[in-house]
Amino acid sequence: MTSLLAHSQQKALSIAGAALQKKASDVLILDVQELTSIADYFIIASGESERQVKAIANNISQEISTEYRTTPLTEGAGTSTWILLDYGDIVVHLFKTDIRQFYGLEKMWSDAPRIPLPELDHQGLPTPTNQSIENPKFLTA
Repeated sequence: MTSLLAHSQQKALSIAGAALQKKASDVLILDVQELTSIADYFIIASGESERQVKAIANNISQEISTEYRTTPLTEGAGTSTWILLDYGDIVVHLFKTDIRQFYGLEKMWSDAPRIPLPELDHQGLPTPTNQSIENPKFLTA
């Protein structure tokens, strides 16, 4: 069970990194495994426009498909103001900034611990941190 949770956390960090590569703002990883049976992690991120929200979703889907050989169930891609990517163990909520403020989803899950995010280097690639050092994708040459 522990290795499954470690795998889920590594995947959550990869998803956050893929969102950050497309300049997503206010990216949060919430550990909800003790609060709900829906998922182990929620990831919440924002984009300034519908076009950016869609680009973030596309980048996450592409990166995670390549790295983990899985594709999400996707909702909301038609309007791109709130796109949901469901990976089973991880649910990603991508909002246009004003829509995120309106719904305040992270306030509903304020009891959930937050997982530290990877930092990006000058090329937009995640750099090693104490949380992500086990994931080789975060190691840069």
